[in-house]
Amino acid sequence: MTAVKLTSLSHGAGCACKVPAALLGPLIRALPEPSDPDLLVGVSTSDDAGVYRLREDLALVQTADFFTPIVDDPYDFGRIAATNALSDVYAMGARPVSALNLVAWSVDQLGSAMLGEVLRGGHDVVSAAGAAIVGGHTIDDPEPKYGLAVTGVVDPAVLITNAGGRDGDALVLTKPLGAGAVTTSLKKGLAPAAVLEAAVEVMTELNAEAADAARAAGAHAMTDVTGFGLLGHLHELTLAGGVAAVVQADAVPAITGALELLADDRAIAGGSRNNRRYAEEFASFDARVDEVRRRLVTDAMTSGGLLVALDPARAGELPGALIGWLNEGEPGTISVV
Repeated sequence: MTAVKLTSLSHGAGCACKVPAALLGPLIRALPEPSDPDLLVGVSTSDDAGVYRLREDLALVQTADFFTPIVDDPYDFGRIAATNALSDVYAMGARPVSALNLVAWSVDQLGSAMLGEVLRGGHDVVSAAGAAIVGGHTIDDPEPKYGLAVTGVVDPAVLITNAGGRDGDALVLTKPLGAGAVTTSLKKGLAPAAVLEAAVEVMTELNAEAADAARAAGAHAMTDVTGFGLLGHLHELTLAGGVAAVVQADAVPAITGALELLADDRAIAGGSRNNRRYAEEFASFDARVDEVRRRLVTDAMTSGGLLVALDPARAGELPGALIGWLNEGEPGTISVV
């Protein structure tokens, strides 16, 4: 199972293989908007998952997420991809209940044993989340891909979307950033083993406890930080909420060793470069923010933490770092200071 390095077969690692937000947004906005009154959350606010009301006290939360290999170990690849997919449900304040495997694989090139390890990794994470894998779909593909379609449940009365942010809210980020840099460095032979190990630990940490803490603290808005980077996902949150934001660059946590890697141009993922170009449309950087920190806040993160907007007096109830705040201003704009 070590004869072929999985990352050698992927054009972009993990969430860095996403279609750029600047390209995807106009395509989605061009589609007709559903008019079903029971559709509580659709595509209009670029939220993490769709939410459909079944009855007054019960709604389905649905999402799908899959990507190309981000690490060479197939079991870890499965764990990371599953953790990432489940995160969208947690970001809505919901509980995952079931999942479907989404698989693209070349058995001729990679064999079935490696695929079994990927599926085992996904199964172990979904089981740890208290959910069940109930089936899935596979296709033959020379570029491997894995992920999940996840269904969750939530009481609409306690649903948390990305649209509830308020002027003066604190912003808390529950996981460090930099996985894009670490995994890009892995493909190029630049990442030390200890740095990769730290990144895998971050990417396989479920956001369940962080979501529970956010709900208990009365979070106003929430999203998770993945392929569009911190600034890209904060942009969606501020647009949806009709507010602006300030991010304190030095307060944004980084995976151990990621800042050192980000000092090297070779560590910047293609998705991160797309994020940086897109951020120039809505974000401004104070001259004191150095290049490494600019790269960190646009890093194409995979299976990142929750970004939570809440009353500043309750920010300390969440695990993670206080990285900024929401304020009045042109909706969607961000100042990085």
